[in-house]
Amino acid sequence: MDIKNLFDFKDSSKIREKLIEYGFAKTFQDDEVILNENAYIKAIPIVTKGTIRVLRAEEDGREILLYYIKPGESCIMSFLGGMHQDTSKVKAIAEEETEILFIPIEKVSSLIKEFPEWLDYIFKLYHKRFEELLEVVNAIAFKRLDERLLDLIQLKSEMAISKTIHVTHEQLANELGTARVVVSRLLKHMEDEGIIELGRNKIVVV
Repeated sequence: MDIKNLFDFKDSSKIREKLIEYGFAKTFQDDEVILNENAYIKAIPIVTKGTIRVLRAEEDGREILLYYIKPGESCIMSFLGGMHQDTSKVKAIAEEETEILFIPIEKVSSLIKEFPEWLDYIFKLYHKRFEELLEVVNAIAFKRLDERLLDLIQLKSEMAISKTIHVTHEQLANELGTARVVVSRLLKHMEDEGIIELGRNKIVVV
């Protein structure tokens, strides 16, 4: 686990030392569930490597992607839920092999008292997540599904730093909160338009 370049605080070395002292590391494989909805939050995750996708599920099984958590970032939902001894309102899944440093919830207050810049880190995360959630609402309200699908494919391509992304039609449908057959039809249309090339559980952005 390497967290030396994850933070840009004025004196981040002391915070890093304290995070390592308080925390414990764990590795999750691609598509492994990190946190389920309604589970009690006992530790705050900080991604040190890889990516987490955070989703909201409905009772009928449909899901929708809320945002991604990248290295150096945490889940503001976990902060809020953990501090108020509440259960998780979201599901967190590893997008790829992901390493996480978990900070026990009882240590979060100590970090805020000892390092005021840690509170600034939390507020910045809150601001970023709020903007991302507004983008999700805006996309659902004003964008066509094919536009949202293409945006999601391009985002995954950027995160993978590759024009080839390994993903199933089912996963894309889940993240967009729609049916697999609808996504498959839209993907075929995009392929006919020359925007993408489809393969077995993969998509190439042309």
